[in-house]
Amino acid sequence: MRNRFYDLKKLIPDKLYLKLIYRKYMGKSLNLKNPKTFNEKIQWLKLYDRNPLYSKLVDKYRVREYIKNLLGEEYLIPLLGVWDKGEEIDFSKLPDKFVLKCTHNSGGVIVCKDKNKMNYTEVIKQLNNSLKRNYYYGTREYPYKNVIPKIIAEKYMEDDSGGLIDYKFFCFNGYVDNVMLCIDRQNNNPKFYFFNKNWKLLRINVRGKNAPTNFTLPKPECIDKMFEIASTLSKNIPFVRVDLYECKNKIYFGEMTFYPQSGLDNNLLEETDLYLGNLIKLSGGKVHEKYWIPNKQKRK
Repeated sequence: MRNRFYDLKKLIPDKLYLKLIYRKYMGKSLNLKNPKTFNEKIQWLKLYDRNPLYSKLVDKYRVREYIKNLLGEEYLIPLLGVWDKGEEIDFSKLPDKFVLKCTHNSGGVIVCKDKNKMNYTEVIKQLNNSLKRNYYYGTREYPYKNVIPKIIAEKYMEDDSGGLIDYKFFCFNGYVDNVMLCIDRQNNNPKFYFFNKNWKLLRINVRGKNAPTNFTLPKPECIDKMFEIASTLSKNIPFVRVDLYECKNKIYFGEMTFYPQSGLDNNLLEETDLYLGNLIKLSGGKVHEKYWIPNKQKRK
């Protein structure tokens, strides 16, 4: 029954589908004619900014070549293997700790901290089920539509605290407005805080608003370099979130996220939704004009 519903979703045109799910998750109509908020503009970008480069940038395997050529191989988490299906994985050749990912979707990461406790049969089943799904059809994130599904294994990374802080940079055509830190993820209790380039806390989410007056978090020594990398990766892209890691004073690339929460973040504060939305310029630059659908009738 679930597979039949999945197949039926494929028949719904993108624009109608986005209007339906926006109504479902946000509780209001989607304004594509004159979008103003961050969530609205993310939906607009799904429909009309279809640069073919994005498919490479969301592909967790192919993006590695892009990062290597643009920044250098030292920014890549070491690759342990790549396979077309779960049965091809030789777990005996993997270290005791590693991370498995499918290359064509978002989420679904399998973190192994002790290979001897892993149920290989269940892991293979989970990976193979994921390989069968085209992530595009769930929320119409176009870059994923033509990604060739594969499985990769990467080195397990952790800092001295036993975790790994995730730095998520909100980027607007080379301008990096802020970075969102995700802490305490290893305790299954993630906390999010926003900081600007001067490492001032931005009170643009509930946790930030409720933080004490002088609240801060340790500023990484390499934060300026991280902002620089995020700026480089986001040039000529109306919006992208660049996710980086810092581990023992070294910077590692995580991923590029074009549609955070798929533009359906109903927990985003109203003022923040407008603030971030104002930073996305839909008129764009010359690089993107040839990829955008020019017929204004199609944008209603």
